[in-house]
Amino acid sequence: MKGHALTDLEAVLTIARRGSFRAAARELEASPTALSHAIAALEQRLGVRLFNRTTRSVSLTSAGEAFVAEIAPALGAIRGAFEQANRHRHTPRGLLRINSHSVAARQALFSLVIKFLQRFPDMRVDVAVNDRLVDIVAEGFDAGVRLGAVPADMIAIPIGEEQRLAVVGGPKYFDAHKAPKTPQDLLEHECIRVKLPSGAPFKWVFQRHGKRFELDVPGRLTLDTPELMLDAARAGLGVAYLWRSFAAKDLAAGKLIEVLAGWTPSYGPHQLYYHSRKHVPAGLRAFFDLARESASGSRRGSEPLRKLQC
Repeated sequence: MKGHALTDLEAVLTIARRGSFRAAARELEASPTALSHAIAALEQRLGVRLFNRTTRSVSLTSAGEAFVAEIAPALGAIRGAFEQANRHRHTPRGLLRINSHSVAARQALFSLVIKFLQRFPDMRVDVAVNDRLVDIVAEGFDAGVRLGAVPADMIAIPIGEEQRLAVVGGPKYFDAHKAPKTPQDLLEHECIRVKLPSGAPFKWVFQRHGKRFELDVPGRLTLDTPELMLDAARAGLGVAYLWRSFAAKDLAAGKLIEVLAGWTPSYGPHQLYYHSRKHVPAGLRAFFDLARESASGSRRGSEPLRKLQC
């Protein structure tokens, strides 16, 4: 076969996975035109059409599906061979693709990414941030970050601090309204409502003595970003319900006041995870080693504080 055949085959798999020449071109760091020409040349050499193309979508033909089924395992083995060789390098190199929830990216992941890039100058990191549940294997990510349990076939380690929700409001608001003593009291308050990525309203979750329940709170204002929720709470527009870590600075400065602290649930730290496959890329292994190192250092640093508080 002609030169650069492996590059062409990687392109086929990427387009098939992303369902778009433009999205695949961004991932492969090529132009959509060059990618389209490369696939057209490959199809001409093979004598079959691999993709059905329309102005709105790209899909595999039956021949393309059979072709991808044959080449994917072989390319996986080749990547594994390259990664095995890469393990003998003093410093890993290549691209690391991580999918993360927006809260986790801000609170735990990005500080790790900064340290990782500073330590390993030959590595590149692509972070995709969204709030939907993502199958990292199907969508071609090396690792993911989420809150709570991960699938059984994943290897995970905790990163960052324990996450807890909080109900907060500004001094101006509580000067005019009596602070709620129970979640049911919120039904008489002006609440800053939360909108989920799907567009549906989010019910506020509370927990007491092992019992968990949801509350559909009233309110004239609905928002979908914590930054705007904080702005609204500081302005005295009502009480907001968000991750306490987002409000920590304002709470310490007295710009916000927390209420119902004994009613809000805790979810533990974020989980950094990857698929438990046989060959782990050197860059991914180095990233997880750094995460473990950072977590260990954080625990050591927090021990004196815990002792002082006892």
